[in-house]
Amino acid sequence: MARRKRRKAYDPSTAYDRRAQDLPLNAEVAPIQVDDPFGTEPGDKIVALRSTRDDPLAKLHTHHQIDDAQYRGGRAFQNDWEKAERGPRAVDPTRERVDGGQVREPVTEAQRRAVVRLNRIEQELGADGTALVHEVLIRGMTMQQVGESRGLITQRWKDYLARRFQECLDRLALFYGFAASARIPVKSLPR
Repeated sequence: MARRKRRKAYDPSTAYDRRAQDLPLNAEVAPIQVDDPFGTEPGDKIVALRSTRDDPLAKLHTHHQIDDAQYRGGRAFQNDWEKAERGPRAVDPTRERVDGGQVREPVTEAQRRAVVRLNRIEQELGADGTALVHEVLIRGMTMQQVGESRGLITQRWKDYLARRFQECLDRLALFYGFAASARIPVKSLPR
């Protein structure tokens, strides 16, 4: 006669385990602490997994290569770019005309402000810094891919581009107000 299996004791901590157990083979994830959407009290936190495969900014933040202010500055830049990008589109004469087409949306005030901020950022970062930030934050390129697209394939150039990108993130953090400028205290002169 077969033996009966013993039942496991009830563990209340596993009752609402919402963590993903099955991840794709090529998944690159990192744990991050976020607000609990089902929390009973404000400020409750849970640990979630975020994908870092197609997000170089999240990957740098996860590996502690950039700090929180740089990360938030980069996210603010991406947010402004998305707002500014969603504007009126040019008419494509090659597409077939259909009845009931949607009316083009006018430019909103939020889009206009985003474009103004992006123009000021471009002046502050310069042409090379703006191109580097755009390639990494908008196109999702790694430093190696950026170097290869510019014909700079040595490790020294890759390190230079990484340092230059961090400088640009510092400027973005200052611009968006996530960091304060480091002011050197003026020493009083001896009397």
